[in-house]
Amino acid sequence: MRRRRFVVFLVAVASVAVAAVLGIRALIGTSSLTTGCTLGHGSGAVDLDPEQAADAATIAAVALRLGLPNHAVTVALATALQESKLYNLNYGDRDSLGVFQQRTSQGWGSPKQLMDPAYAASAFYSHLARIPGWQQLPISTAAQMVQHSADGSAYVQWEEEARALARALTGEIEAGLTCQFADPPQPRAGALTTAVTAQLGTVWSSRGSDRGHDWATAEWLVAHAYTYGVVQVDVRGMRWTSTSGHWRAAKAAAATPTYRLAPVRSR
Repeated sequence: MRRRRFVVFLVAVASVAVAAVLGIRALIGTSSLTTGCTLGHGSGAVDLDPEQAADAATIAAVALRLGLPNHAVTVALATALQESKLYNLNYGDRDSLGVFQQRTSQGWGSPKQLMDPAYAASAFYSHLARIPGWQQLPISTAAQMVQHSADGSAYVQWEEEARALARALTGEIEAGLTCQFADPPQPRAGALTTAVTAQLGTVWSSRGSDRGHDWATAEWLVAHAYTYGVVQVDVRGMRWTSTSGHWRAAKAAAATPTYRLAPVRSR
C-alpha cells in the first residue's frame, strides 16, 4: 500500500467541497512528495505539503496557548480538513475565507483577520468554547455546531486524519510529523520569532516544560521549517534535519526545543 497524499483540488466555491473530498479519496496513493511533510510511518503514512503542515501546526499551537484540551484540536483540524483541506484560501462560497472558510458577514472577522490562520483558529475555538458540553460531543457534532454547515455530516470523514494530526502536533505522540526539503528558502529569523511567540506564547522555549510541550514546540518548528528557513530542530536528545526528513537520536542534540536556520544567501 503506497503512502496516502492529500491532493489539491482548486474549486470555485465551497459548495462543491463534498465532490472535492470524493476526488481526494479516489486519488489517495497516486504519488509521493519530494518537498513536503509526512504524518506517521510506513504504509499508513499521510503526506501533506508545507502549507498544510504549517496551517495544521498553527491550529494546534493556538489551542495549546489557550489551554484547551487535545479534543479541541481534533475538532478544529477535522473542520479545516473539510472546509479547505488545510489551505488558507482567499476565496470561498459567498464571503467565506481562510482555512476554516469563515464569513465576514457572519461576524467572524475582517477579511484580513480571517486570512491569518492563527486568528481564524482563535475565533473557531472561541465559538467552540461557547457550546455547552462540547468536550463530550463527537468530533463531527461539535464541528457542525460551530460551523453551521449545509452538510454537517461531511466532517466525520476527516476524524481519523484529524486525530492523528492532533496527537502529533500537541506532543502526545513524539516524532509523529516530519518534513523534508533539499533547498531551504531564505531564513526569516524575525518572522519566525514573532510567529512562534504569538501562536505558542512567550514561554514556548522555556526550560522545565513537560515532554509534551517540548515536542509540540519542536513539531511546530518542523511544520513551519519551509516557511522560515529552518534546517535543524533539536528536542529531548532527538534531532530533525531538513535534508534527512527524519527524527533521529543524537548525542549533541539539545534537551529543550532549539532550531538552526539556513545560511543567509547573498542576493
